Amino acid sequence: MAYEFGLMLLGVFTVSLVSFVGILTFPLKQSVLNDWLFALTAFAAGTLLGAAFLDLLPEALESAEGAGTGAIAVFAYVLTGLLVFYSIERFILWHHHHHRELKGEEGRHHKEVHAFTYLNLIGDGVHNFLDGTIIAASFLTSVPLGIATTVAIAMHEIPQEIGDFALLIYGGLTRVRALLFNFLSALAAVVGAVAGYFYLNSLAGATLFLLAFASGGFIYIASTDLIPELHKETGLWKSVTQFFFMIAGIVLIFAISTVFAE
Repeated sequence: MAYEFGLMLLGVFTVSLVSFVGILTFPLKQSVLNDWLFALTAFAAGTLLGAAFLDLLPEALESAEGAGTGAIAVFAYVLTGLLVFYSIERFILWHHHHHRELKGEEGRHHKEVHAFTYLNLIGDGVHNFLDGTIIAASFLTSVPLGIATTVAIAMHEIPQEIGDFALLIYGGLTRVRALLFNFLSALAAVVGAVAGYFYLNSLAGATLFLLAFASGGFIYIASTDLIPELHKETGLWKSVTQFFFMIAGIVLIFAISTVFAE
């Protein structure tokens, strides 16, 4: 049991390290990165929508069917996720506006961090927690299955982590802070793995809710924060490029989900 637990921790920590994929952008000048942020933001929107509609929601519906729960419950949880993320964003915006009023002009000279930056970290943390529980369940079944599942999840995370990193940069964080916060969010997988390993039976009832809740959060971020930002680019070349990158994000999530589907 200690052997399986150690391998599981090693695997889930390795998956968390995928969040450092953004370090590949460090050789690029900040000006070059800024010029292509509009495309990376579109890619992030595509990966979020792809993860929500082609990964999390199908899993939630499958989980609901296995538990004898109707699809209406799944979509109710998705709506819950949308409303909760809306409420969190409104609170962040209110707090930020109130803080600026208290600080006066001094607060206006600092680079602002958009509210959706924090929302994405929350949503991604829930998603990573679920990935950890899946890895734990696989290792409890057998070590070979656990290793295969870990590799599959790591491959699945690469495009989304690239999108998440781009979103954090676009949201106002420096590259170093974006890497740090993305990694801290990824460590939720370790928490999920440990919790799943020891309390998987108790977590089984919560899996359906968390899957649908996370998908609702991803849909909210992509549709209310990122896509409106993309509409600010009016040039034909940039619009076509954005559309291409958004489709690329969706297709990549779909392809990886299909290849590594059980």
